[in-house]
Amino acid sequence: MTRAERPAGPLLLGVRHHGPGSARAVRAALDAARPGAVLVEGPPEGDALLPLAADEGMRPPVALLAHAVDDPGQAAFWPLAAFSPEWVAIRWALEHDVPVRFIDLPAAHSLAMTRAAEQAAADGGDGDEAGDGPAAADGAGAPDPGAPSAIPSADPSADTSVDPSARAPVDPVAVLAGAAGYDDPERWWEDVVEHRTQDGGPVDPLAPFAALAEAMTALREVYGDGGHPRDTVREAYMRIQLRKAVKEFGDGIAVVCGAWHVPALGAVTTLTADRALLKGLPKVRTEMTWVPWSHRRLARHSGYGAGIDSPGWYGHLFEAADRPIERWMTKVAGLMRDEDRFVSSAHVIEAVRLAGTLAALRGRPLAGLSETTDAIRAVMCEGSDVPLALVRDRLVVGETLGEVPDTAPAVPLQRDLARRQRTLRLKPEAQERELELDLRKDNDAARSRLLHRLRVLAVGWGEPVAGRASTGTFRESWLLRWEPELYVQVAEAGTWGTTVLSAATARAGALAEAATTLAEVTALAEQCLLAELPEALPVVMRALADRAALDSDVGHLADALPALARTLRYGDVRSTDMTALGEVAAGLAERIRVGLPPACTGLDADGAEEMRRRVDGVHTAIGLLSGTARAVADADGLRERWADALRGLAARDTVAGVVRGRAARLLLDEGRLGEDDAARLMGLALSPGTPPADAAAWIEGFVGGAAGGGMLLVHDERLLGLVDAWLTGVPADTFVDVLPLLRRTFSAYEAGVRRTLGELVRRGPAAGGPAAVTGAGATAPGFGPALDGARADAVEPVLRLLLGLPTAPHAGTTTENTESTENTENTEEPLGATG
Repeated sequence: MTRAERPAGPLLLGVRHHGPGSARAVRAALDAARPGAVLVEGPPEGDALLPLAADEGMRPPVALLAHAVDDPGQAAFWPLAAFSPEWVAIRWALEHDVPVRFIDLPAAHSLAMTRAAEQAAADGGDGDEAGDGPAAADGAGAPDPGAPSAIPSADPSADTSVDPSARAPVDPVAVLAGAAGYDDPERWWEDVVEHRTQDGGPVDPLAPFAALAEAMTALREVYGDGGHPRDTVREAYMRIQLRKAVKEFGDGIAVVCGAWHVPALGAVTTLTADRALLKGLPKVRTEMTWVPWSHRRLARHSGYGAGIDSPGWYGHLFEAADRPIERWMTKVAGLMRDEDRFVSSAHVIEAVRLAGTLAALRGRPLAGLSETTDAIRAVMCEGSDVPLALVRDRLVVGETLGEVPDTAPAVPLQRDLARRQRTLRLKPEAQERELELDLRKDNDAARSRLLHRLRVLAVGWGEPVAGRASTGTFRESWLLRWEPELYVQVAEAGTWGTTVLSAATARAGALAEAATTLAEVTALAEQCLLAELPEALPVVMRALADRAALDSDVGHLADALPALARTLRYGDVRSTDMTALGEVAAGLAERIRVGLPPACTGLDADGAEEMRRRVDGVHTAIGLLSGTARAVADADGLRERWADALRGLAARDTVAGVVRGRAARLLLDEGRLGEDDAARLMGLALSPGTPPADAAAWIEGFVGGAAGGGMLLVHDERLLGLVDAWLTGVPADTFVDVLPLLRRTFSAYEAGVRRTLGELVRRGPAAGGPAAVTGAGATAPGFGPALDGARADAVEPVLRLLLGLPTAPHAGTTTENTESTENTENTEEPLGATG
C-alpha cells in the first residue's frame, strides 16, 4: 500500500457506524496519514473516560452511558463495538500516544433537548426533535442521524421522487443503493464497502472516504438535513470544536464521524454563525460512564436506532484475517454439533461451495450473509428454518456481552451490586438462563435475597419462574438475563441508597406509603419477607393495617389474603415472628367470610368467574393459615367458620352457579360434604327449572378444568357417578341446550383424561362403570368398598423415605399411620399449597 497524499486541512473520514469495512478503512487511513490528533463523533463529557479504552479489562461491545443527575431515568447510550470505526480510531490514538477527543454536541444539551421535546409533545407541541439523538435508555431511541444505517429507511428505489422539502427522514444508503440499481441497501453496502476490504482493498487508503464524501455532498444538496433538524445544531458544535483543534494541533488532524456529517464539517461558515445556532440551548447536569453493551442490543430488531441487522456477522468479518466464509461455516458447524445435530466436514465444504456459486450467479464479488444463509439452510439445515433460526440468534446476531474495568466510574449502588455479584458468583450474562436455588444452602439463599431486593428496586435482572425440580418452600427458580438498560435502572435505584439492602429498604417503605390498594401492600409485605428487609417490615405492616381497616371491598380483601398467607407461611418456616401479620390476616379472613355471600350475587359471567378464582385463593390461603398456628390465633376455628361460609354459598340460589358448584366441590374434597348431600345439591342445580347456562356453570365450578376435576372424575367413583347420573337423566329437549356449555367444561380436560372417562362410561354398570356406584353402599370392580389397610401399610415405608421421615418403629393400623403422617411437617410443602 502506498502512502496517500494528504489533502489540505483536517482529514475528514466519513464512516458508517458499526461497519467493519469502515473500521478497517479508518485504521488503514490513520496508519497512512499519521495525524497529530484524532477527533471522534461522541459526547465531550466522555473525554475523561477515553483512557479506559486501553485498559485490559475493557472488552467491547461497550457504551458510554450519560444520565441526568436530577433524573437518572433520563439517559442515553453511545454504543461501540470492536468493529465500530470510532472504537478503532480511539484505540489507534491511544496506542500511538496521539490526543483523542469527542466533538459531538454535549450530552448535557442533547438530554435537555430530548426532555424539552418530550414535554412539548406531551403539551401538544411538535416534539419531533425528541428522537434525533443517541440510543434512548429504554432501547427505543430514534436513529442517530450521523449513521447512514441508523436513519429510518424511505423507499430505497424511489430516490428521485422524494420531496427535498419533506421532513420525513431519509436513508442515504437506501438512496445510493437505489441509484446503483440495488433493491437491498445492506447488500449494496456489503458489495461496495465490506467485500472491497476482503480482497486486499484499494491502493489509496483515502480513496473510499473521498468517494463517500462526494456522494454525501450530493445528497445533502438535495435533502438538506435529511429530516433531522437537530443535525444543524450538532454540526455547528462540531465545527467549533474542529476550529479549536486546528488552532491547537494544526491541520494534521483526523476526524472520524458519520459520513452524513462530512459535507457540513467541510462547509465554510463563520464562528459567529455557528455560535448563534448554539445560543440558548437547554442544559442539564449529567454524569457519564462506560457500561457493557451486547451484540443483541446492537441489532436493529432490539429497538436501538443506529443498529445493524447482523452484529455477529459483522464482528466475524472484522476479526477474520482471511477465508471469512470458510471460517463462518466452521462456526455454524460447531454450533450445530453443540445442539446434537449431525454436521460433518463434508457439509462445511459443500456449504462453502454453494455460497460461492450463489454469489457468482447473483453477480456479487464475494458471498455475503444472504448467500451463506441460503447455503446453510440447504446443506446443514436440510431446508428447515428451525435450526436456521438458532444460527441467526446465536451467531448472526450473537450473544456477546462486553466488559468494563472496575476502575470505570459508577454510582455507589452499582459498585455494591458488582461486589455482591462477584461474592455470590452470579455473573451477568446476555444469554437468558434458568437458575435453580436451594435455599437451605447459604450461597443460594444469599442469591435469592439479592434477586428479590433487586425486584423491590425495579431492577429486572431476574424473574421467578416455576421450577422443573422441586416447588417446595426451600426451592426457587429464576430466569436471568442481563440487559444494558439495567445499568440505567440501577442508576435510578441509586437515589434510594448506596447499597442494595439500604436502597431496597427505603424504596419498600416509600412503596408502602404510596400504595393505593390493599393487594399492593400485601404483595409488598411478601416481597419484603422474601428479600429479608426487616427494617422495612414495620412500615409495611402499619400501611397494611391502615389499608385493611379502611378497605371494605370483599374483592380487594380476597385478592390480598393469598399473598398475606404465603408471607405468614414463609415466615413460619423461617422462624420469623409474624404475630402482628397473623392478626391482620385473621381479621381479613373473617371479613371476607362475612361479606362473601352478598358479594357473590348479581354477577355476570366474567364477574362470576373472577369470584370463583377469588374463592379458590381464599380457600388456599385459609388452609395455609391453619398451618401457621403460631402466628394465627384460633386457626382451626377459622377453618371451621370458612367451611360454614362455603356451605352457605353452596346452598344459596342467588349465588352465581360457578361459585356454588366450586363451593360444593371444595367441601366435598375436604370430606365436609357427604355423597348424598352432594347429589342433592347437584340435583337442585341441574333441575329442569334451572336455566341451562346456570346448570352448566354449576358443573364448571364442580368438575371444571379450573377445579382440576378431570383426574378426580377418573379416580373418584363418587364424582363420576354423580355427574353420569345427572347427565343421563337430562331430558332430550334440554340436553341440546346444555350440550355446548358442557363441552366447554369437558374440553378443558386432557385428551387422555377424556378417553379414560369415555371408557369408564362405555363399560356401564355390569362392567364397573359409573352407574354401578350410584346406589348407597354399592361397589364396582376396580373400586374397593373401604380403605385396604394392608396395601396402605406397604406404601408407607416408601413415603417415609421420600419425605425424609424416620422409619416407623413398628407397623400400626392404617388409621394410626395416617394420623402420624398428618402430624409430621413436610418441609418440602409447596409455597401456596393448601393446608
